[in-house]
Amino acid sequence: MSICIFPGTFNPIHEAHVKMAEFALQNYGFDKIILIPSYIPPHKNIDKTLAQHRLNMVKLVADSNPNFEVSDIEYNAEQASYSLITVKKIIEQYNIEGKLNFLIGTDAFENLKSWYKVDELKQLVHFIVFPRCTTLGDFSYYKENGYDFEFAPMEYINISSTLIRNHQGKNIEKVEDYIKKHGLYIS
Repeated sequence: MSICIFPGTFNPIHEAHVKMAEFALQNYGFDKIILIPSYIPPHKNIDKTLAQHRLNMVKLVADSNPNFEVSDIEYNAEQASYSLITVKKIIEQYNIEGKLNFLIGTDAFENLKSWYKVDELKQLVHFIVFPRCTTLGDFSYYKENGYDFEFAPMEYINISSTLIRNHQGKNIEKVEDYIKKHGLYIS
């Protein structure tokens, strides 16, 4: 079985996340995309009381596609979510041989240098990088330093979790209903 992981804060999950996962399924031949909501993302200041809600919203979205799976591996750890630890656990759990495919946006990819034990992580994964802006920056550092990555030829979608939280964008109906029902992101 060919799998790909899609870790993220998903605060909240939105249409661009779904489109990225669907694009990966259709264009890379994966049998399964594993969505992995973080418990506490190390590079973001986030209210950890939202962790259960973020996990629930990802599950709502994943229910609409039989090729999506949700992993609570980071949620159950109840600590900072480091990709290296998650990747090692997924490789073991699914008996992965070779590199694990890893979906990531350009915004997160640009900050990989600061990730926990990134030199070890980059040996274990193949990054599929999706546009999170209209123009790509300079990624020569990553090429020169042995990162295994490629850019997904998907058109940029102008939506973000920040816009959704600030009520400046429309989200997936199930997720919007969940947000309203639980009174999330009220300013």
